[in-house]
Amino acid sequence: MRLRADAVLFDKDGTLFEFGATWNAWGREALQHLSEGCEATLLALAEAARFDLETQSFRADSPVVAGTNREAAACLASVLPGRSASEVEAYLEISGAEAPLVEAAPLVPLMAQLEALGLALGVMTNDAESVAHAHLGHAGIRGVFDFIAGFDSGFGAKPDPAPLLAFADRLGLAPGRIVMVGDSPHDLTAGRAAGMQTVAVLTGPIAADSLAPLADAVLPDVGHLPGWLTAI
Repeated sequence: MRLRADAVLFDKDGTLFEFGATWNAWGREALQHLSEGCEATLLALAEAARFDLETQSFRADSPVVAGTNREAAACLASVLPGRSASEVEAYLEISGAEAPLVEAAPLVPLMAQLEALGLALGVMTNDAESVAHAHLGHAGIRGVFDFIAGFDSGFGAKPDPAPLLAFADRLGLAPGRIVMVGDSPHDLTAGRAAGMQTVAVLTGPIAADSLAPLADAVLPDVGHLPGWLTAI
């Protein structure tokens, strides 16, 4: 069977896991924790994180959506006198590892299907690598990936293409034979810059019209990926 690619590199949040269902509840709890019961501090944290307290959800322009864990921590620490960014980052990493995961599609059978097609698989997230390992482990799929990297793995962070090219180098594949799958412009911009094919999924907070110009295809979720890969 002919395939469009030899490998798939996934973003994590908003791609393998539904962004809102996984992170909105965590976000409200994290802001409450950091505010220590002060309403004014909670409001300031919500504004810094671009978290809508009425809808209990992150806005599409939130640094939590596509930025690194370190960038999100710096935004929050800027309104927390006496709390360093490194302290906030450590809290986000520890609490984030226990976020209530909601899979964007049944991941165990999906990964089995992709492996059966002979595809190499990887994950590159702007979250911390330790959190990526924890989440993939909770989902029962950590062992299927040839490459798992976070913003702190030494390769850089999206939208820089360097971590994507590190995946290509690890596999010894031409970037053009790899598909980058993500839910944000950061993912797709990095993929395009790396010379990879790009697929957008709509399980994050960013609308299709913002993703389509950067994508070779826009899919409802990662469960539709095998059909696209085999439709030549």
